[in-house]
Amino acid sequence: MPPDYSGQNLRGRSFKGQNLTGANFSKADIRGANFTNAILKDTDFRGGKAGLQRRWTIGLLIASWLLSGISGFFSIFVGVFVASIFNTKNTGNFITGIVSLIVILVFFIITIRKGLTAGLGAFAVALAGAVAGYVAVAGALAGTGAAGGAVARAAAVAIAVAVAVAAAAARAVAVAAAAAVAGAAAVAVAVAVAVAATAAFSGAGAGAVAGAGAFTLFSAYIGWRSLTGDEKDAWVRSFALAFAATGGTSFRNADLTDANFTGAILRNTDFRKVNLTRTRFYEAKKLDFARVDHPILANRGVLNLLVTGNGRGKSYTGANLKGANLIGADLKEANLKDANITEATFQGACLERANLTLAQAVSTNFTSAQMTGACVEAWNIESTTKLDNIDCRFIYLLEHPKPETDDRERRPSSGDFQPGEFTKLFEEVLNTVDLIFRNGIDWKAFVNAFQTVQDQNEDTELALQSIENKGDGVVVVKVGVPVDADKEKIHSDFTQSYQLALQAVEEKYKAQLQAKDEQIVIYRQQSGEMAEIVKLLANKPINVQVDNKVENKNMTNSNDASRKIEIGSVGRDFNASGQALNLGDISGTVTNTINQLPASLEPEKPGIKELLTQLQAAIEADTNLPQEDKAEALEQVKALAEAGKNPQEGAMQKAAKTAIKILKGTIASLPSATKLVEQCSNLLPLISNFLGLG
Repeated sequence: MPPDYSGQNLRGRSFKGQNLTGANFSKADIRGANFTNAILKDTDFRGGKAGLQRRWTIGLLIASWLLSGISGFFSIFVGVFVASIFNTKNTGNFITGIVSLIVILVFFIITIRKGLTAGLGAFAVALAGAVAGYVAVAGALAGTGAAGGAVARAAAVAIAVAVAVAAAAARAVAVAAAAAVAGAAAVAVAVAVAVAATAAFSGAGAGAVAGAGAFTLFSAYIGWRSLTGDEKDAWVRSFALAFAATGGTSFRNADLTDANFTGAILRNTDFRKVNLTRTRFYEAKKLDFARVDHPILANRGVLNLLVTGNGRGKSYTGANLKGANLIGADLKEANLKDANITEATFQGACLERANLTLAQAVSTNFTSAQMTGACVEAWNIESTTKLDNIDCRFIYLLEHPKPETDDRERRPSSGDFQPGEFTKLFEEVLNTVDLIFRNGIDWKAFVNAFQTVQDQNEDTELALQSIENKGDGVVVVKVGVPVDADKEKIHSDFTQSYQLALQAVEEKYKAQLQAKDEQIVIYRQQSGEMAEIVKLLANKPINVQVDNKVENKNMTNSNDASRKIEIGSVGRDFNASGQALNLGDISGTVTNTINQLPASLEPEKPGIKELLTQLQAAIEADTNLPQEDKAEALEQVKALAEAGKNPQEGAMQKAAKTAIKILKGTIASLPSATKLVEQCSNLLPLISNFLGLG
């Protein structure tokens, strides 16, 4: 039975590394307790009090006040130099006051507008300019005896103002730390200590004290602003919270899955590297003063949603809500587009008219949620997504209406869902893998990849369910899978296989384009020779013999006519039927061309004729190669046979190289275990050697 610590005083206790699954810590005082590396699944911390023990609170406050006082003391230097502006009788002091005031004003303005880091940078630039001005004055006064005084004054101003500004940054951190430890009262004390330290140097004059006091108040403002969540000085807040959490309750690296912190006080608590899957923080107090690094707590908007449960009409576009516990939350009309809500729970939540477009909702719990009017365009759900007892009259499948219409694909198209119909609508979706193609789809590569994935997952039945064109080149293909299928593996396998198939297809296209370019070159070379032949034939008579043969047949048959045309001594059969040659015609032509090659003199050692014959047979026997690819491959075998007649000729060698490239590109789209791939891997290198291609 899980331990029960409810209502007990557990301050400073160590539970480090313990398994406390289901333990009850409700209303317990766990200030300073150590839960590092503990397993705290389903643990109840409702109404508990975490944070610093009293002695740690006092120690940290004293440290922050001391830092504030020391920094306030150094501010007097700025006050002294700025007060010099009222000493009009001494020109050197007056200039010093003016320069100091300008540098400080630059620092103030930039810090307020862009943050302390930017302010320090601007201060450095302004100070460098001021020093350069003093040096220039010293040069002008060279020989007058005043040069040494100008340089000395420049050095003094630079050092004093730099120290004071550094002290201001430290004081801002000290104020933020005091606020993180004990709130506004501690800030008031920190400021009072700094002002008192400044006043202790009252001998410097009222003007100097006033200037230093203004500097102190400015630093306090920056520290307080950072702690309220202003992103300009996020590093000040981070440093202050880290300082304030020293000695506080630690959940570092603990597993808080399904833990409940409802109503707990969590100031100065360490939540770094924790598992916060479905951890409940509803109405938790001072959670924004805890030390965190988890995305759902680091985002102020999301943290506020977890604590208040109120996100009505707010935007969480692209937000990381993975594992968020939003039971009963009000998210009516909220924008959750492209948000990561994986493993989150929305049990009983109001999601009416919410935008869930492209939301990642794997393993998300929507049980009993209210979803009437919600938009679920392209949301990602699967069998682990819980859609039980959804209260929904209708939904929309499109975020925006179709062009020139008001159609957002309402479901149902008319009327309302009957009880249970919403879940049934998505039953098919729950058992699918969505394949999204953002730049169109190459169907040849898709088919090859689909076949490869089916072979790799032979025990899993895959079926194409739908193909949706989303516009702008985006195509979504839904593949049906069994309930217990490993969808992540199937998606990963297909993505990899499709990319490989796509590369193979692209290589084939490139090879074919290169082949066309090379064929054009060969044609141009041969056309010169053909021109000479035409000149010779021009002086010879052209004999045209036309044989007509007509046979009478019954009325169910059509007439048959054939013609044979011979031109001069250049005789060749001309197919004038206008029909493309079928695969048998191509195969016969390839066989005739191969048979013109000499046979090998050694029966046990195949020559070019035998190798090409084996290659032809392998291509014709393959059942995976599409007909058009098979015809293309046979044409390349014929080109290799033609090259084999005169392998030393340059044009023939180019044609042979191109043919081999196209053959490699053609078989690259086939699965690696295919017999044709294995045979080509053995035959093509041998054929290349015979043709002298290396």
